[in-house]
Amino acid sequence: MGDTFLPQEVIRTKRDGGAIATDDIARFVQGITDDSVTEGQVAALAMAVFFHGMNRDEAVALTIAMRDSGDVLDWSGMNGPVLDKHSTGGVGDNVSLMLAPVVAACGGYVPMISGRGLGHTGGTLDKLESIPGYTMTPDNALFRKVVEDVGCAVIGQTAALAPADKRFYGIRDVTATVESVPLITASILSKKLAAGLDGLVLDVKCGNGAFMSDLAKAQELAESLVAVANGAGMKTSAVLTDMNQPLASAAGNAVEVTNAVDFLTGRSVDNRLWDVTVALAGEMLVSGGLAKDSAEGRDKATDAFSSGKAAEIFARMVTALGGPSDFIDKPEVYLETAPIIRAVEAPVAGTVSAVETRDVGLAVVALGGGRVRAADKVDAAVGLTDLALVGDSLSISDPLAMVHARTETAAEEAIRRVQAAYTLTAAMDVADHPIIIETVHAT
Repeated sequence: MGDTFLPQEVIRTKRDGGAIATDDIARFVQGITDDSVTEGQVAALAMAVFFHGMNRDEAVALTIAMRDSGDVLDWSGMNGPVLDKHSTGGVGDNVSLMLAPVVAACGGYVPMISGRGLGHTGGTLDKLESIPGYTMTPDNALFRKVVEDVGCAVIGQTAALAPADKRFYGIRDVTATVESVPLITASILSKKLAAGLDGLVLDVKCGNGAFMSDLAKAQELAESLVAVANGAGMKTSAVLTDMNQPLASAAGNAVEVTNAVDFLTGRSVDNRLWDVTVALAGEMLVSGGLAKDSAEGRDKATDAFSSGKAAEIFARMVTALGGPSDFIDKPEVYLETAPIIRAVEAPVAGTVSAVETRDVGLAVVALGGGRVRAADKVDAAVGLTDLALVGDSLSISDPLAMVHARTETAAEEAIRRVQAAYTLTAAMDVADHPIIIETVHAT
């Protein structure tokens, strides 16, 4: 091609099912970043990749080029491994709030850069913003200081990390090309590689409340993420977890923060949430060389929770980022509460046999606790608590959940949505999905 870069030739190669050269991928990504490649060309390449896929070398090259489109953080000088996790998103997934401090309590450093919610899934950023004073976007100096001093900092995404991904994702979103495994892989991993990590664990959700509802597709994504991340030089594993019912017993923003504080302090711990959090912590500690295997990692995480060390680190993180110094002792003083709290009565007696988890998430969105469009504001106070689990036996009018709403009209709509999302049967014993489906390591 000589010195003149022709994006259309890259598109043609992939359109015809060929493999794109590493240099051409790098130059195309540079064009995405500096706008020298047009929106139409980006869309055409995305569609070609959607239909023809990418081999492992192409996916690694795309991920690295997107990583290098902006800043790459440098954590050299830390006294331990720099670790993180990424979840593909679900309902009642507040794991990050417990996972970052527990891994820090075990000797890791966790600079966790989180996103906002969109669609039926909640975002860690929105949850933490319900804490008054909490700084979601500290400058790099404060971010580094908190990670160094406390062991973890959960903050918002910065535009300086993998900027190519922001433009690429925006175009994929409006051209029906989001669901391409190599493009999802590069999108997730470019930001994590730019965060300068030593190790990463991926929580790939599978089920009716997950982005990937099909197990085979979730496995394909997990295997792609693990292979590409390791191919790009970052030690990575993935845990496939069930999302056929909400993970925590709460879904919303402030209500999930309360749920996390209850977990950290031992006041009340949801069993499924415990299993996922401890499994991910175990994998993270192995990836950082802080545990010889996942069983030892899980034991160390369990000790950090039971000793109160994880709770203490969470409290210090909140204070260091501008939140109240006594937040963990009395979250109810600081978190906004909804004016209307109503029970969702079970319309019939029976055992919960299934939950349409996505519809539960959409009930939270309808209350104002999530977004229909990226620019939407979220209401921190609204949401659902005391969500019934698969296998729970209820009498007629027993609560399936409690609705926290701004208005009576919103409460009534949420009640209808939650009632419709639950299936109750006469059977006493209902089979539940195992919460940890499988773990994927590099081959």
